Amino acid sequence: MSVSEPHVHDLVGIGFGPSNLALAIALREHNAEADETIDAVFFEKQPAFGWHRGMLIEGTTMQVSFLKDLVTMRNPASGFGFLSYLQAKGRLVDFINHKTMFPSRVEFHDYLEWAASRFIDQVRYDSEVVSASPVTVDGTIEYLDVVVRRGGGAGQTGRARSGTELTTCRTRNLVIAAGLDPVLPPGVVAGEQVWHSHELLTRLPELTEPQRVLVVGAGQSAAEVTEHLHSTFPAAEVCAVFTKYGYTPADDSSFANRIFDPEAVEHYYAAPEEVKRMLLAYHGSTNYSVVDLELIDELYRRVYQEKVLGAERLRILNASRVVDLDTRPAGVRATVEFLPTGARTVLDADLLVYATGYRPGDPLALLGEVGEHCRTRAEGGLRVERDYRVATTGDVRCGIYLQGATEHTHGLTSTLLSNTAVRAGEIVGSIAGRSTAAPPPYAMSR
Repeated sequence: MSVSEPHVHDLVGIGFGPSNLALAIALREHNAEADETIDAVFFEKQPAFGWHRGMLIEGTTMQVSFLKDLVTMRNPASGFGFLSYLQAKGRLVDFINHKTMFPSRVEFHDYLEWAASRFIDQVRYDSEVVSASPVTVDGTIEYLDVVVRRGGGAGQTGRARSGTELTTCRTRNLVIAAGLDPVLPPGVVAGEQVWHSHELLTRLPELTEPQRVLVVGAGQSAAEVTEHLHSTFPAAEVCAVFTKYGYTPADDSSFANRIFDPEAVEHYYAAPEEVKRMLLAYHGSTNYSVVDLELIDELYRRVYQEKVLGAERLRILNASRVVDLDTRPAGVRATVEFLPTGARTVLDADLLVYATGYRPGDPLALLGEVGEHCRTRAEGGLRVERDYRVATTGDVRCGIYLQGATEHTHGLTSTLLSNTAVRAGEIVGSIAGRSTAAPPPYAMSR
């Protein structure tokens, strides 16, 4: 029985945050110069572009130079750079006079939205990829059929809900940039009185005149949440709980920052496993569970000033952890243990915010049957080639690329902005360099 030939995209991107936005830019610039264009479409489960909206706290700044935007490290002459954005918005001179390399987080998000708005024809928002299935040609997996749920929000994988529809999109290459998943401690469930920090600004209107709030975590987000809650609710007690004795300053010194250079990715990828582990341990302080020194000093200043005034509203419960948590209709009851002595304190609070970080989503959760053809490392995790393509068995011809879940192979920049522009260019170069010739449709089988 004959079937009509489906349209086959050269590339389907899962997610449309900064990583795949940078990829879309690199594709457009490649297509403008290449003899053959790469046809791409992106699916994003959010209803509109957004990047950590819940943490766009007023006054917070980026922790990376504006020169490490979506494109400049790859193509300084691009019209998609942060400086081009400033020119388009009429603020270039004002920004130069500001004498900073670190724009506010709100402004950088506006830059990302500005860039994303130029790809509205290639992005399908409110569209969640739920699975990918192999399409074989004469025993070789040539394509992937990507199943997308459109509308209605998230539901169970592969099952349509009221107001939603499932569609299928065929592709020669898949680029997974699904972002990071919020992490809560084992046994903790988010709810009305227990939030993760990524929800902060979207849920803060629910909180009215709290008497006490708790913040768990020792990193940049935890410190920012603590500062914001302390400033927003002048009558509330804010308790910061973390197992360290004090906040650790982020190492943003010039030599340490070289761990984020494109050349460092090359070095890291080629290094033996023990060297990889050593480098991650040495330079974790550039990114994980660390805080800008200026913010640390500000929090300490507030604690000290309140001691002087005799009204201690900001409490730092250091070397401590929450060992028991009871949620109640009107708030939470947390038991906090001081680790050096084992002494325990019971605190009733209106809210507990966990600023306990994120982890990359598992690509295999999306790949389903295709995942059986992906190679893994002895140390755990998927084998990923230098060009960010997942290593697969010999019967797979289509390409599966990762953006974000490659720290084990490519180093610290995998989930950060620092190398986004360069990585996007490398992925485009890899896809363009591989054959995209398709067999006749009658040879296809599922």
